Amino acid sequence: MPLTGTFERSLDDKFRLALPKPFRDQILSETETSLYAAPGNDRCLALYSRKAFEELADRLTRLSSAQSDVRNYLRIFYSQAEAVEPDKQGRVRLPGRLVQFAGLENQVVLVGVRDHAEIWDSSRWDQLLAEHADEFDNLTSKAMQSLEN
Repeated sequence: MPLTGTFERSLDDKFRLALPKPFRDQILSETETSLYAAPGNDRCLALYSRKAFEELADRLTRLSSAQSDVRNYLRIFYSQAEAVEPDKQGRVRLPGRLVQFAGLENQVVLVGVRDHAEIWDSSRWDQLLAEHADEFDNLTSKAMQSLEN
């Protein structure tokens, strides 16, 4: 089932983020309790289930490491990615380097994006929505066209 939804949250001074129950129910199971935090596109954080992270890693092995851009992407992505375990209250502690990468302040937004979640600083998420909401129809057309190719 694809991850969906938008959840506003606070990040505490120890960089802990409380995962909402609907989100935990979608991404975790009794046998799969680990998550992976990693740098995401557009300066957000990506949060993957173990299975989704392994599937992404399988896709990334197909990239050609002969290209310097690909090597640099893989270096940055894997060196910054880290397993995180939710505690009994359903909170995960985000690595400080990733919090800094994404410029996360106190107020954040957790967004479901099919196979992973993105964690955005609240003001940056609002800015992204303001910049792209009016072009949703155009974005839809481009996305659907890419399915046909």
